Amino acid sequence: MLQGTPILVLKEGTERERGKGATTNNIAAARAVADAVRTTLGPRGMDKMLVDSMGDITITNDGVTILKEVDVEHPAAKMLVEVAKTQDQQCGDGTTTAVVLAGELLKRSEYLLEQNVHPTVITKGYQLAVQEARRVLDTEIATQVKPDDETTLIDCARTAMGSKGVVGARDVLAKISVQAVKKIAEQRGGKTVCDVDQIKIEKRHGGTVSDTELIEGIVLDKERGHPRMPSEITTAKIALLNSALEIKKTEIESKINIKTPNQIQSFLDEEDKTFRKMVDAIKASGANVVVCQKGIDDVVLHYLAKEGIYAVKQVKESDLQKLARATGGKIVTGIKELTPADLGKAAKVDERKVGEDDMTFVTGCSNPRSVSILIRGGTEHVTQEVERSLQDALKVVGSVLEDGVICPGGGATEIDLAVKLRKWAGTVGGREQLAAEAFAQSLECVPWALAENGGYDSINTLIELRSAHDGPKANKNVGVNLADGKAADMWALRVVEPVRVKRQALSSAVEVATMVLRIDDIIASKKSSPAPPGGPGGHDH
Repeated sequence: MLQGTPILVLKEGTERERGKGATTNNIAAARAVADAVRTTLGPRGMDKMLVDSMGDITITNDGVTILKEVDVEHPAAKMLVEVAKTQDQQCGDGTTTAVVLAGELLKRSEYLLEQNVHPTVITKGYQLAVQEARRVLDTEIATQVKPDDETTLIDCARTAMGSKGVVGARDVLAKISVQAVKKIAEQRGGKTVCDVDQIKIEKRHGGTVSDTELIEGIVLDKERGHPRMPSEITTAKIALLNSALEIKKTEIESKINIKTPNQIQSFLDEEDKTFRKMVDAIKASGANVVVCQKGIDDVVLHYLAKEGIYAVKQVKESDLQKLARATGGKIVTGIKELTPADLGKAAKVDERKVGEDDMTFVTGCSNPRSVSILIRGGTEHVTQEVERSLQDALKVVGSVLEDGVICPGGGATEIDLAVKLRKWAGTVGGREQLAAEAFAQSLECVPWALAENGGYDSINTLIELRSAHDGPKANKNVGVNLADGKAADMWALRVVEPVRVKRQALSSAVEVATMVLRIDDIIASKKSSPAPPGGPGGHDH
């Protein structure tokens, strides 16, 4: 009976793609994503302008920002977006490289699939190749760098910002980022740890990018609570409170019955007395600046102003924690517990007008464990792009301080790995050898894209690079010089990157390529249609 009738296992409307078709489709989607960001690679890369559904504009060169802002629909393409996000979290830089590399690996594997090499063989070959690549990277290419070698750290920061739209002010920003990271670097268990989140970034448009400054302390985007408060306090002792300086409302419903007029007065006096007590407690602790996470009652602000105490209210919790790290103070919940030992210290707290807003600057902290960078720029889009570039630079400097190893940039590392892996591929044996060769070839897409984006002949550049890395006079530091498209020594040009960026890019590119290649069947459910109008019944009367 059943011979003629098809058996329906899946729900109606489910789409299914199997075998080669599914793989080809996935590879095409992933490559489309990689090609979209490919043109942003390197110092000569172009920017993308993204307009979201609300009409907000983002202009950026940052691979991860582009992929986050674009609504990607295809599941395989989404995996590439994840690669960029991981790269961004781990290293801050190299997001475009990782995505382009993943796209190239998939492109090469398509050619192998056409020759009937099985996907698992390809993935096995890639896995072996990436292990060898990491070994070569760590043992032959990486160079040690000491934490006090400031020029090299600045070079790393400059390289990270080389592809962004801030090239003009690159030197200023690189210096700022190195100083900032060095301030917050700590030793934990014999290791250097740089938590870049301890650097507070505030942006205000107005001025130029080179007006961006590092503040050894914290900038709060809040003004003082009362105009009669002093606008500047020297040798500040700062009380950090995370409870409100107001009279609490009761949790339960409560009523106050007042029968005679003088009871009203005594009720108001009592309220006043409570406020006075608060201010007295602050004054008794010796504090002359109060930073409060919650609200402060107007009466309290008035009394604080009378006592000459500078107060700021409604400060973000993260800012309060950064202030504690910068000034060495402790965050206190109850005013009654406030002691002189809990107060943070700073040379100066003052209010300054930046752009159109008043901001509070806490500066001159002795040995601050948290600092701020105030970004300036002509327009909002500029300051946003400067912030993204700075984030990259800060993370890069952090990873160099943590790992202590760097490698040449400008495609030098990739081409060197490609040349060495090609020789090594012959020792793999079996069909995996084909995949290992494909992996070596894929690495060349980075210098290729760099030259292409610079407007030079990629083939000539590649041939020149290959011969520079091979033979008796091989120099592992030769990469693309984008001033003239010729091969040049990257150490001499001071183009250097953290090894972590390369290592992470290789690993995540291979992981995502492996994942895409192993899919041979896509079962997509029908998208649920929006509910019909007219409520649950669906009938419109």
